[in-house]
Amino acid sequence: MPKLSHEDAAKKLQDAGITWSSSGKCSDRKNRHCTSFEEINSATIDGIIAFKKASGCDVNITGGTETGHSSGTNSHWNGFKLDITPSVGVSDYIKTHFDEAGVRGDGAKMYKDGAGNIYARETSHWDITFPC
Repeated sequence: MPKLSHEDAAKKLQDAGITWSSSGKCSDRKNRHCTSFEEINSATIDGIIAFKKASGCDVNITGGTETGHSSGTNSHWNGFKLDITPSVGVSDYIKTHFDEAGVRGDGAKMYKDGAGNIYARETSHWDITFPC
C-alpha cells in the first residue's frame, strides 16, 4: 500500500479544502500532541477527500499517524486511521447516510459506509478507519 510523506498528504488535503489542527500546533510523528500524516496510506487520504466531496461538509482532521493512539493492524500509526472534528454537519451526514455497525469495545457507536470504512464516535471526535 503506497505511503505518503507528511508534506505530500498535507498538499492533497489542502488542495481538497480539508483543514487539520493539533493541540501542540505541530506535525512531529513522535509527539502525541501533534497531528502528523507521515507514513499515512494514500488510500486513507483519498478516503477522507471522498468523504468531504460526498458530504459537502467542512472537514477538520485532529489526529493522523502520530504516536499516542491505540495499536493494531489498522491503526493510526500504520496509516489506516484519521480523527476528525464532530461538527453537527459531519455527524448528521454519517448518522443518516451510513449503516449502523454496532458498538466498539470502548463503547463508541460505529457506522459503516459503502466502501467499508468505519466511523466510530468517540467522546471528542470521529475515529475513521480506512481498511483498504
